[in-house]
Amino acid sequence: MAMLPKNLPRPEECQGAQTLWYDKKKYLAINFMVQNPKDVEVDIQDTYIVLSCKDVDDNNMYNHIYFYDKVIKFDSQVKIYDRSIHILIRKVKENVAWPRLQKDANLKPNWLAVDFENWRDWANEEDEGMAEYEQYAEMIQDLGSKKGEPPAMDDLDDLSD
Repeated sequence: MAMLPKNLPRPEECQGAQTLWYDKKKYLAINFMVQNPKDVEVDIQDTYIVLSCKDVDDNNMYNHIYFYDKVIKFDSQVKIYDRSIHILIRKVKENVAWPRLQKDANLKPNWLAVDFENWRDWANEEDEGMAEYEQYAEMIQDLGSKKGEPPAMDDLDDLSD
């Protein structure tokens, strides 16, 4: 991975790249949707991220996001694709769900959205799994406690036809 530049200046004429993000147990995933990105520079710090690049039409794209909580800037990956710049950044507090990407709840830029296709409510996953497991265990216990004759199977169709 290239060294991350510091203090990327905001171009005079620029626009924010459409940004989709989702929360994982240990990481944040951020996708900056830019068609054929060029001159890509990404600055990841403990409290913010800055993206600066040009799109297919040479428009200056610039995003500056102050994170909801701290991240580990050295544990991140930046991958550049034909239609997006994908970034994975490790959260300082693992297993703590982020209700939003940005620190300021009142700041809602029109270019930022949740990536619902990849979003999973992992915070409640273990609880749901445990409930399913308990339900299954109860069912097995019930089966084991019902003594008596095995069920008659004479109502099944003859499968040898």
